[in-house]
This record gives sequence, structure tokens and C-alpha cells, in this order.
Amino acid sequence: MTEPGLVTWPAAERNKQPILAVLQSLGLRGLVLELASGTGQHAVHFASGLADVIWQPSERDRELLDVIQTRVVASGLDNLRSPLLLDVGLPHWPIPRADTLFCANLLHISPFSVSEALFRGAERLLASGALLVTYGPYKVRGSHTSASNADFDDSLKAQDATWGVRDVDELEPVALRAGLRLVERIQMPANNWTLLWRRD
Repeated sequence: MTEPGLVTWPAAERNKQPILAVLQSLGLRGLVLELASGTGQHAVHFASGLADVIWQPSERDRELLDVIQTRVVASGLDNLRSPLLLDVGLPHWPIPRADTLFCANLLHISPFSVSEALFRGAERLLASGALLVTYGPYKVRGSHTSASNADFDDSLKAQDATWGVRDVDELEPVALRAGLRLVERIQMPANNWTLLWRRD
């Protein structure tokens, strides 16, 4: 169900339930910081399905912050916070800690430096054993996992040469330098993956 008059991304509507099923399987507790929350569709859906967490959305786009806040208020959920203004690529985030970090569809629509900043941020905020959960399309060992992802990669690079579907094998060394290890890859619909990175 979508709210009239609000920006709604069809992809978020399609993937929110499969992602929630994965998150529910993880037994999450405490504060979950969502990075690059977009329109807030995920935030509302996940907070409503995860009663044991406090869901903290964030976004760098001020116009989208207003959209998220409207959804937060309309939801009436006690465990859903107002969004933070947060740019993943900056060295300082306006929050000192989180029990889990989550981001969907961020890494391929940003420069690789944002991927590096994401792991550095996870190193700062997460305690030992905590998870960073990332969702989106990925390459593995230099190859796309589907022809549609290869086409998508080409379209991204045509928009911005610094964008593109990231290779898991290129992300892993970056994560290791920040004290995180890839512990699970979960195949998702539409040739996407959920990756679980655990803080050492």
C-alpha cells in the first residue's frame, strides 16, 4: 500500500518484503541505522515488521528527508525514529553507535569512495560481532550474475562513470581493512543479493 501524494519508488515496493524476511531471520535487537533511506518505504515496512528494534532512517537528500518524515509521522510506529541528515561519504556521521547498519541499493549509485566510507563508518559505529547488512546487485569474481545486471551496470556507467555494480571480491579487502568480514551471501529476487558483514 502506498501513501497518496508521496514519492514512491516501485523497486522499494517490490523488494521490501523479501528483505524484511531476511532481517527477521537475523534476530536483530537494539538500534538499526539505515543509510540512504530514500523515500522511507523500507523504513516504515521494516520497523512495522521488527518489533524488537528501533529503526533509525537517514538520508543526505534534504527533500527526501521531508518525504521520510511524513511517512514516519503517518506510520504512528513507536520504534521508528525521525530521519537523520547523513552523508555516508563524509568522515563524520551524526550518530555515535548502532547495533546494526543496513543499506540497500547505495553502493552502485555512488563512487567507490562511498563504499570505502561505508565500511569505515561501520568500523566506528559497530561493536564486535555486530552486522552491516547491504542489499543490491553485485558482481562475483569479476563477472555479473545475470545478463540484466550487466545491462544495468552499463546504464549506470552511462549516467556517471564513477557508478557501477560492485564486485564482492573488490569490496572484501576494503571491509577487512575496516575490521569487517563477509559472513554470508543470500540470493534475493531479481538477481540481487543480501550480504552480511560482521564486525571483528
